[in-house]
Amino acid sequence: MMMDNQPRLDQILFLDIETVPQYESYEQAPEGIREIWDKKAGQLDKTGESSPSEMYEQAGIYAEHGKIVVIGVGFFARGKFRVKSLKGDDEATLLEEFSQLLENGRNSFYYLCGHNSKEFDFPYLCRRMLVQGVKLPPQLQLWGKKPWEIKHIDTMDLWKFGDWKSFTSLHTLATIFNVPTSKDDIDGSQVREVYYQEEGGLDRIATYCSKDVVLTARVYQAMMGLPVLEDENIHQAT
Repeated sequence: MMMDNQPRLDQILFLDIETVPQYESYEQAPEGIREIWDKKAGQLDKTGESSPSEMYEQAGIYAEHGKIVVIGVGFFARGKFRVKSLKGDDEATLLEEFSQLLENGRNSFYYLCGHNSKEFDFPYLCRRMLVQGVKLPPQLQLWGKKPWEIKHIDTMDLWKFGDWKSFTSLHTLATIFNVPTSKDDIDGSQVREVYYQEEGGLDRIATYCSKDVVLTARVYQAMMGLPVLEDENIHQAT
């Protein structure tokens, strides 16, 4: 059964981002960056047993210390789900490409949807765009807007129903809704290592990100009581 007031599928851009620390190691970061990371690491390490250098592998999840290397996007059009991963080492160019995609499709992509996207993907994108001097597209311009004017959909937020006590993973939702999943390669904890230490790692990360975009779309459909996307209707754009 469909829920009331839900947007049409062709109005939604499904997305996911992959991030890594800005530098391969703590020692390679400039002194000023190391200084602010030292303070951040001190806040994160409640036991005092880990050094800032040892904790630097976590830096990618914080917009002040990380960068975006892949933005996966997918949308429904004429019965097909078209998915593509924008990727690149130059974050400014990558973010500009994503911004232009939203600008060019702003009438169609009225809503943005991700998993845990209100806590992570959307604010991370906005913060990195500001740092890189990239103009925020209309869908990410939040100031001055009332909550109901912000067309952001978060599948984890939908699942919470106002309960903010716990995190529910995308894989968990896929499992309980019996949604097919393709998590057969890397996971988020391996992205930094694959990016910095594996030749061709960016392509592998992009493939992983595309799979998460498809999974997010499927979970959203299941939660909305809609038929779930079949493999034969997925088109991988190049």
